[in-house]
Amino acid sequence: MAKPTALARLTAEPDAETRATSDHHDALRLWLRMLATTNLVEARVRRLLQDKFATTLPRFDLMAQLERVPDGLKMGELSRRMMVTGGNVTGITDLLEREGLVARIGDPDDRRALRVRLTVAGRRSFRAMAAAHERWIVEAFAALDRDDLGRLADLLGKLKTHIRRAEESTI
Repeated sequence: MAKPTALARLTAEPDAETRATSDHHDALRLWLRMLATTNLVEARVRRLLQDKFATTLPRFDLMAQLERVPDGLKMGELSRRMMVTGGNVTGITDLLEREGLVARIGDPDDRRALRVRLTVAGRRSFRAMAAAHERWIVEAFAALDRDDLGRLADLLGKLKTHIRRAEESTI
C-alpha cells in the first residue's frame, strides 16, 4: 500500500477541533478551531522548511531572534525569547555554528559572557528562508481577503488584551 501524502494525512487525521461537540460552549469550540488551524499552519511551515532549506522550525526561530539584534544575544536571552531551555538553545547554536551560520563572540559589557550572532552567511541564509516563510504564511491565509484579515486580527487583538488583563489581575 502506498504511503499517504502529507496532505492526505493532514485531512484524514483528527485534529483538536474534532474533540468539540455541539454540547460544548462556543468559546471552547472556537479555541479548538484556532488550535487546529495553528497546528496545520505550523506543520506545513515545518515541512516546507525541511523540504526547501533542510532546516527545522527551532533553527529558523533562533536565527529570526538573532536577525532582529545584529550585535547578538546572550544564550540566556535567546532561551527566554524562544521560551525553551538553555540546553535546547545550546544544541541548536552548536549546530548552526558548525555550519558557519552563527558565531559566538565576546560580550563587550561582560568578559565572562558570550553573545551569539548571525554570520554573513547566516544572515543571507535567514533572509532567503524568511522571504519563503512569509510567502507560505500569505498562501496559508489566502482564503481570507484583506477585510477578513483585518477583522480577524482586530478580534484576536481584543481577545489577547482581555486574556492579558485577566492574567495581570490574578497575579
